[in-house]
Amino acid sequence: MPRKSTGRRFAADLTHAVSSLFRLAPAPAPRWGIGLRAAIAMTVPIAVMTLLGRPDLGFQAATGAFVALYGTHLPVLERLRVVPFVAGGLLVAATLGALAGPSPVATIIGLAIVTIAAAAAMFGFAVGPPGPLFIVLVYGLSSHIVASGADAATYVAAVASGILFAGAVSLVPLVLPSRRRVAARPLRRVLPGPAWPASQRVLLARVAIATVVGIALGLVLDPDRAYWIVGAAIAVIGVAADRRAAFSRGLHRMIGTILGAGVYLLLAPLPVPALWLALLLGVLQFTIELFIVRNYALALVFITPLVLLLTGAATGSVDTVAVATERVIDTLAGAVLGAVTGVLHARED
Repeated sequence: MPRKSTGRRFAADLTHAVSSLFRLAPAPAPRWGIGLRAAIAMTVPIAVMTLLGRPDLGFQAATGAFVALYGTHLPVLERLRVVPFVAGGLLVAATLGALAGPSPVATIIGLAIVTIAAAAAMFGFAVGPPGPLFIVLVYGLSSHIVASGADAATYVAAVASGILFAGAVSLVPLVLPSRRRVAARPLRRVLPGPAWPASQRVLLARVAIATVVGIALGLVLDPDRAYWIVGAAIAVIGVAADRRAAFSRGLHRMIGTILGAGVYLLLAPLPVPALWLALLLGVLQFTIELFIVRNYALALVFITPLVLLLTGAATGSVDTVAVATERVIDTLAGAVLGAVTGVLHARED
């Protein structure tokens, strides 16, 4: 009987996950403002530095644009309390990645430390979505970009500038008197903690397991790609302590990345000037923010080419077919890993 019950539950989870691929969930609030700010944070550094003759620094600075994705669920006065902490975390990750980049061993060790520490902080202080994902991604991109030949100090300065700009853009609504009049909770309530109740401890355990196993898989496939495997697993784990969500996000991650890699293969060979590429990345970022809360797979169709195009432009080298193939393999491995760790959550009846 228990075996039949388990089979029925698995079938129900699979049916839910597959059907969710074809649903657009309602957005909890209008997203166009969030998308516009994220697009500006991505586009402007690239465009400005391109006009100044250093597009490479613009693409590196755009790595800091991810700070604009945090605290979007909060009133802007409360976001003002959160953004400095997230910005500091991203800058630390970029710095550590840049320092570790020349050494494959240091890069792998740093990946483990940064991922688990970021997850502990994000879960312990209830920062909310997108959780530790972009801390891990910025660390990995930083180590990869510096290992590809970028000067570490110049790179960190560029990312710091991008973080400052993105942080300012995310707080633009403060210019509206109506937004400043909204009562804001004190920092202690906006970021409660540190505390790790049972559900958060399980999430942290999943991150630790996914990090260790993901790094091991990366060492087998290619150490330089370990951060992508770990990042894919962290993205699936998310911030929700839910077994069904883990299964669904894993499926969305796999399908969305495969389709997104196809989009990347169409876009990457095109001889797009840096200014137009800046606009393209902004459009992708805007579209991502419209769909990220409505259909994760659909959002990944745009996330995948954005990250791959940004990485290729920042390093100055793109091997489209090889990169797309590697990223699909890495994402499949990471997504399965992240979904499997979901069994650590107690099943809800």
